[in-house]
Amino acid sequence: MGTAIWWVLFFIAASLGTAVLGLLTRWVDRKVTARVQWRVGPPWYQPFADILKLLGKETILPEPAGWGFLLAPIVAFAATCVAAAIVVAANVRPEAGFVGDLIVVLYFLVVPSLMLVIGGSLSGNPHGAVGASREMKLLLAYELPLVLAVLAVVLGMSGGPTLRLGAIARAEMRGTLPAVASVLGFLIALFCVQAKMGLVPFDIAEAETEIMGGPLVEYSGAPLAMFYLTRAMLFALLPMFVVTVFWGGFGPHLRGWLLGAAKYLVVVGAMVLIRNTNPRVRIDHAMKFFWFGLTPTGFVAVALAVADLR
Repeated sequence: MGTAIWWVLFFIAASLGTAVLGLLTRWVDRKVTARVQWRVGPPWYQPFADILKLLGKETILPEPAGWGFLLAPIVAFAATCVAAAIVVAANVRPEAGFVGDLIVVLYFLVVPSLMLVIGGSLSGNPHGAVGASREMKLLLAYELPLVLAVLAVVLGMSGGPTLRLGAIARAEMRGTLPAVASVLGFLIALFCVQAKMGLVPFDIAEAETEIMGGPLVEYSGAPLAMFYLTRAMLFALLPMFVVTVFWGGFGPHLRGWLLGAAKYLVVVGAMVLIRNTNPRVRIDHAMKFFWFGLTPTGFVAVALAVADLR
């Protein structure tokens, strides 16, 4: 019973910590973007205020939508919390991970995008349907190169392939993985994370200036706040996942955590830089980029990892 209670408390702490870190990271993104555009930008508490304001708003349910429309943001939030707990546990207590936790994290990271597709499809709004269609196309485009990038790291383990996040982080920290394959995987994952987050240049599904938010166009009140909070948590979780898998994680000691925090900021900085230096691309261009650019590169990374292992 004591162990079960510890894991429940850890799950709550990891979820809350990821939410707070994500909202702060979201503020950094908005602040930097504002400064690039010669604006002052919002105060640090603005993302928190936005969530609280939405929670107090009325929830309007479109006439053709059903319970699935309201359940979508709840499922997306729950899946993100589970993935956050597993990733944080892999860095806090690497030995406490379980076989296949990497696959479980990849699975749960797909759920928020699927819930956007479901929510937009059930909204009854043509803009929501278009956004859901674009989100599904993006999902089919970036998931394969992301899996290939992770596979290159898994196959490059000197002690044999493993699907434990903690073991992968320790191997990256010791530098026992193929350097070229790890670098290629890191770059591929960076672009895939940008698309998974729906950030420029891959904000095609929402595209406020074109389809008024896409899948989110009919959401309001608490469901919209939950989607926003999920997106903020992903802004913390996805860079943390990239650092854990491709850059040695956060380490067991204070020095390792400080170094991991620096790595995290580098990844977030790269995402913000990409967002502020590129225009939105068309959906067909994005799919070609992932299918004909990053996917072959992912196969090259896998081949290099296998060749180095042999």
